[in-house]
Amino acid sequence: MSGRLTSHRSRLDLRPARLRAAALGTALATVLVPALSACGGDAASATGSATLKWASSYFPTHWDPVVGGSGAQFRELALVYASLTRTDENGKAVPDLAKSWEYNAKGDQITFHLHPDLKFSDGEPVNAAAVKAAIERAQQQKNSALFGDLKSISSVDANGLDAVIHLTQVDYQIPQLLGERVLQIASPKAAASPDTLDQAPVGAGPFIVTQLVPGTKAVLRKNPDYWDAKNIHIDNVELTSAPDALTVVSGLQTGVYNFADIAPSQAEAARKAGLDVFVQPGFNASNISLNINKAPFDNDKVVDAVRYAIDRQEFVDKLTFGYGSVTNQPFPKGYVAYDPQSANDYAYDPAKSRQLLAEAGYKPGDIKLNLVIPAEDPQAEIVQAQLAKVGITADIKIDKNWATPFFAKDLTFSLYGTTGRDSAAQTLTAHFGPNGPLNLSSPYEPAGFEEAIAKVRQTPLDSSDYATVLQAATRVGLQSKALIFTYSSPNLIAKSKSISALPKNPAHIDWTGVTISGSN
Repeated sequence: MSGRLTSHRSRLDLRPARLRAAALGTALATVLVPALSACGGDAASATGSATLKWASSYFPTHWDPVVGGSGAQFRELALVYASLTRTDENGKAVPDLAKSWEYNAKGDQITFHLHPDLKFSDGEPVNAAAVKAAIERAQQQKNSALFGDLKSISSVDANGLDAVIHLTQVDYQIPQLLGERVLQIASPKAAASPDTLDQAPVGAGPFIVTQLVPGTKAVLRKNPDYWDAKNIHIDNVELTSAPDALTVVSGLQTGVYNFADIAPSQAEAARKAGLDVFVQPGFNASNISLNINKAPFDNDKVVDAVRYAIDRQEFVDKLTFGYGSVTNQPFPKGYVAYDPQSANDYAYDPAKSRQLLAEAGYKPGDIKLNLVIPAEDPQAEIVQAQLAKVGITADIKIDKNWATPFFAKDLTFSLYGTTGRDSAAQTLTAHFGPNGPLNLSSPYEPAGFEEAIAKVRQTPLDSSDYATVLQAATRVGLQSKALIFTYSSPNLIAKSKSISALPKNPAHIDWTGVTISGSN
């Protein structure tokens, strides 16, 4: 499974493909998290109850959702924190802490109505004041990974259980945006000390952390005060940082774990071990990033030459064991934002690539580039070999501090992967906007993008024109010279068959209605 880097400026998960984050070599001090006395009981145990034993490759580095941001670890944080909305199997926003919402006539104000009588696991009330505090903290906290996501919000009024959000522009994407990825809401009392919250999380989600070994293990128990507790059938969770990929399947087979994300290379072994192996839908997309503000990519013909030099199928064949798919855009086929008209743009054509390089005045071997990445990554070797076929030399350079020059737009040539957004407009803006964190060529943006994305925000999600408007924005964004999408990697899961099927919510892991039968 992929390792990943996150940055407070990234907003999206950065994942050098096929690398697993290494487990910690030494155990850190155990942090005992006080639970509500009203809940009773001790730390979760694997005996006598329905216990989820989850080996995660994305064990949270931070448990403060403002710091953790919206990378892949939001799935683990969602055990503890609830949000205003969540995403259903169709990718639509549905109630979570908010039971309903409505816009004003102009579309520049939205009011969320919260469920009554909810509380955080420290006993503090879940109300509009807590929503206001969460948004303002995400906008203002120095180490927030989310401030860039909330630029459409100018202010929040708290009226009891009604949070009135005033927007800087007409923006009908807000219910999509303020879900599990961007606004996991912590107790304001606990969040008053962000450093403490970071290792002692307090939310209003389906589970309560009772024990935490930073970077290694978290033990949780069901939250009886969760608004949808009647549909949570898991009593305890043991969340563990996944060991090396080679040992995860054996751990599942022996019952050390009963749920784990796995690498495609382990899928066949997991099936042979009698495990349930499935792909959870997602928006993962791996990409090549170019800086057109630096030579040789300041020449459009060189950019197009690289586009035509890339054989996407090779990434799928060598890295995903048949579970991935080629893509030239940040959305999967069939998703509302996927643009069919752009599906065949810049198909593999090495002869055309060599022709464009010649027209740009370059002979084979003239162009020598450093391909800078954060860690060893077989994607880089594929890119290197494909470019060599058209006469471009790419030297792979590993920089463990890669995030700093990448987000400072100092690199010329790099790779990254993302897990997308529930708001398609936010995904597009992050990739193609002039201030997009994943746009290495900032402040460049493709012609017409600003107008296209504004039209998306101005179009209600239930409008008959929404899909057409959104796909048009994707089409404009894909004209960007800064990005070359290559392939989509799967969210591949292996679990004991004693765990029932999960809701197929895109990019999410939702435990609503999931049951665990027998012993594991």
